Amino acid sequence: MSTDPASTRSAIARLAGEPHRRYDPLTDEWVLVSAGRTRRPWLGAEERLLEPPGLTYDPDCYLCPGNTRANGNVNPAYAETFVFTNDFSALRPDTSTAAFDDGLLRAEGERGSCRVVCFAPQHDLTLGRMERAAVRRVIDVWAEQTAELGAEYRWVQVFENRGEAMGASNPHPHGQVWAGTALPGAGEREDASQRAYLAANGHRLLLDYIDHETAGPRTIVETDEWLTVVPFWASWPFETLVIPKRPAARLTDLDDAARDDLAVVLHQLIGRYDGLFKRPFPYSMGWHQAPFGDESTDHWQVHAHFYPPLLRANVRKFMVGYELLAETQRDLTAEDAAGRLRTVVLPGAVVPAEAMVPTEAPAAESRS
Repeated sequence: MSTDPASTRSAIARLAGEPHRRYDPLTDEWVLVSAGRTRRPWLGAEERLLEPPGLTYDPDCYLCPGNTRANGNVNPAYAETFVFTNDFSALRPDTSTAAFDDGLLRAEGERGSCRVVCFAPQHDLTLGRMERAAVRRVIDVWAEQTAELGAEYRWVQVFENRGEAMGASNPHPHGQVWAGTALPGAGEREDASQRAYLAANGHRLLLDYIDHETAGPRTIVETDEWLTVVPFWASWPFETLVIPKRPAARLTDLDDAARDDLAVVLHQLIGRYDGLFKRPFPYSMGWHQAPFGDESTDHWQVHAHFYPPLLRANVRKFMVGYELLAETQRDLTAEDAAGRLRTVVLPGAVVPAEAMVPTEAPAAESRS
């Protein structure tokens, strides 16, 4: 592996204008980068721009305080966050654990739990528009749910689907927490990659990656505690990775300073997403953290993935054809995507100097 930033930058620059592949060390997979395809004509489907309803309370919303949900339960008059078991759970704690193995045909029961986390009682808010103290409360709830569900289940998946384009069934600000007894494919791949990297190098993979990216051309928001980048191996057009700078295997390992700082980072990142195309930016985001039940978590670094589908203001990236049948492919470089996000001006926001990076990192200081 090259340790000369200038040499690495030059090598990337030579490849940037041509089709090339980039390696994702977290998943042990490759991504095809075909820069310049965003200029191709588009006569396909276009995303609708939906105007937010502007209602602080919607009497027809099954997540608003005091309203009746589909199963007949009535929500309390909650003033901050509200957590409840999903009325239509994909996983249940009473599922049979029966299994069979008939050669190529294998199946096993999967026990688990699915919960809904309402971020705020106001119907028209988003995580990026909430007060920072309220966002900090959401972060605490994510950690609390991780600890509670992790006491019983191996994998705890905290996530948010934002926007109709990502299948969100309700615009009320909310996310979900699913927990299961099995280690799912994405978690298994990241666990194996991080474990192998620690064994070979003596360091956590993502902490070494932070050293590569700090103040570099793919950095979006950087604070004392966090780094947010468009990863070198990004699949989605404006995908980002949010990583704490100090060792932390799970959300429960984040101290008060890291949690406070994370509220700032989420404000900055989501604000940049919304400002990029001057519209609410759809995305799926989720936290990957160490599985429960393992003796050691020294190889794990908790991190969040943001997967937004938009390639242009009204055109989304479709993972079809070659992507489904061969290998993930993207139409602009990670460096280009990061540069566009950095240039977004956050209207009416006071941006702390320590939470910003230059629009273009100086050549002498930029990283690979």
